[in-house]
Amino acid sequence: MNVTLIVFVVLYLLGTLALGVWAGTRIKTTKDFAIAGRSLPLIMVITTTFATWFGAETVMGIPAQFVQGGLGSIVEDPFGAGTCLILVGLFFAVRLYRQNLLTIGDFYRKRFGKGIEVFCSSAIILSYLGWVAAQITALGLVFSVLTHGAMSQSTGMIVGTIAVLVYVVIGGFLAVAWTDFIQMIVLVLGLTAIAIYSSTLAGGADKVFAMATSKDLWNFWPAPTFKDVSFFLAAGLTMMLGSIPQQDVFQRVTSARTAETARSGAVIGGASYILFAFVPMFVVSCAVVVMGQSALDIARDDYQRLLPTFVLTKMPLVMQIFFFGALLSAIKSTSSATLLAPSTSFVENILKNLRPRMTDREQLLATRWTIVVFTCLVLTYAIVMKGTPIYDLVSSAYQVTLVGAFVPLFVGLYWRRATTQGAIVSIVCGVGTWILFFPEVTSLGDDFPGQLAGLIAAFAGMFAGSLAPQWFRNRHDPHHRAESMLA
Repeated sequence: MNVTLIVFVVLYLLGTLALGVWAGTRIKTTKDFAIAGRSLPLIMVITTTFATWFGAETVMGIPAQFVQGGLGSIVEDPFGAGTCLILVGLFFAVRLYRQNLLTIGDFYRKRFGKGIEVFCSSAIILSYLGWVAAQITALGLVFSVLTHGAMSQSTGMIVGTIAVLVYVVIGGFLAVAWTDFIQMIVLVLGLTAIAIYSSTLAGGADKVFAMATSKDLWNFWPAPTFKDVSFFLAAGLTMMLGSIPQQDVFQRVTSARTAETARSGAVIGGASYILFAFVPMFVVSCAVVVMGQSALDIARDDYQRLLPTFVLTKMPLVMQIFFFGALLSAIKSTSSATLLAPSTSFVENILKNLRPRMTDREQLLATRWTIVVFTCLVLTYAIVMKGTPIYDLVSSAYQVTLVGAFVPLFVGLYWRRATTQGAIVSIVCGVGTWILFFPEVTSLGDDFPGQLAGLIAAFAGMFAGSLAPQWFRNRHDPHHRAESMLA
């Protein structure tokens, strides 16, 4: 057990806790707690948006997927996830920012009513289970690896979760934004140093690229068959579109000082994520060159340990400090925001419908308690699901929001004739079709992806549900038809 390395990790954790406590002294209202009082400059919006996705799966999950299946196996993340942020900046950030909302659920209430608000908010909250569980699983793995098994993975999950929970409960999104800013600097510098040293161990970048070429890892596109193309498209769209109606993404763009800052921050953050995600992929490719078949065996059997094993067995102490500082930065930046986001949505869009006369002080207190309760639930879920690959926990998280929440958001923003009835039909058709493709229900999912079928059905339901009543009234009410034509 390397005591020096553990001391550096503990000091780093204590530093982020202190930063969270400092941020807590600046929290006065729920708006301060949830979206940092809409006060963040461009550089902080970029770093906190970049940190949206740069978590455990980016450092450990994506690289192992890449060395086993090539670029085509990671279309969902980072390509889909990074493109999501770019699309948010280009098409959603300004329109949502100008509505001065606290949560994404507020949009559904304002546009379609309380019923749609409650359903979509519930779907969004549910989607965070797998995402947060992935980060907690990674925290447990880090502490277990650092102590060479002296601390079990389950105990590591508990310790790591408490370390994140404290500064989120005290400092809210302001603490998240400031810690993201510091942690992303540590992450970029740390992983860059690791990449340079890894290249040296492998005998140069040219040998790493040659290995990737020999194993056909640059192949991105699927086989030109209907089944392969449809599953490839569905994988990319799951995070590309399914992650757009998410409270943590919404918080990051609406915490900006101006609408233009929100737009630019999301676009730059998304593009930066896609580009920098190649750094850990390069490092793991170096591990394959250096360690040979043993690296591929670890990637196949327990890929979450491949990168930590490479660093601990092949690199000096200073590089180990850089790596675990970067890894903890990635995990903590993602887990902090994903603990805050669903808790804020629950209080604002579900609890307030049950207790509409809550004061701002009561709402702030309720949000903090909800974070604690949600964290305990997700921690339990993560421990129960221990052994499930991090990448799988993340990739399955956003199908429900893709088929249930994306279409009402997108169409509601851009089509004035969208109605509440249309939103209801969209949700019923989207979710119902998605469930129909479950392997426990039918075998349809063997030939066509359920989430893509659900998305198509959701669009059809929105247009049919919105236009059919209008068409029916026009057919039977000439006076209404004349008014519609004038409108």
